[in-house]
Amino acid sequence: MKEVSENPNIVTVFQDEVHFQAQTTITRKWALKGSEPKVMSKPGKNNVSYSGFVIPETGELIMTEPNWFNYETVIQSMRDFIGSRPLEDGKKYCIILDNAPWHKKAIRLIWTEETPEYSDIRNALDYMCLPPYSPDLNPIEQVWRIARREKTHNRYFSSKSILKDTMDEYFKGFSEPNEQLKKLCSFKCFFSDAMAA
Repeated sequence: MKEVSENPNIVTVFQDEVHFQAQTTITRKWALKGSEPKVMSKPGKNNVSYSGFVIPETGELIMTEPNWFNYETVIQSMRDFIGSRPLEDGKKYCIILDNAPWHKKAIRLIWTEETPEYSDIRNALDYMCLPPYSPDLNPIEQVWRIARREKTHNRYFSSKSILKDTMDEYFKGFSEPNEQLKKLCSFKCFFSDAMAA
């Protein structure tokens, strides 16, 4: 991974999927001593789904919105990402993925079997898989953690559409190069955290 990050012709991208639930999630908060804060919670399991791509070099976060996670939505999200951020000639993305079953099938079709219909993805993307059971090695997980802390924990959403509008607006703020995600997802931070673990 370090070799990839040091190659000037390769732009590294970390990818992951996430659900945000309309049902209230609770975390620590400041409250008056002796008080018992209560947060309303909507019953059911309504959620909104995203597939995210973060470019540590710039701090850009590119989001797609699949209805569900399977190999077809992974492939479509890759195409959407490539289309939204084309690279100059001579450069290529290296997408770093976890070992979710839908990722494995997409990898098999695109790169292992080299199915012709996915040549556009192969021309723009190489891939690398994280070790099994190591989500902590994917910096985009930090993006989801911060999003939950800032936008969903201890908050009541009366409808799925309000939750979606809230998250869409929040993620829009990271669609251009920005220092917050650049710092959070930098390789310096990433490798020092990995070594400490």
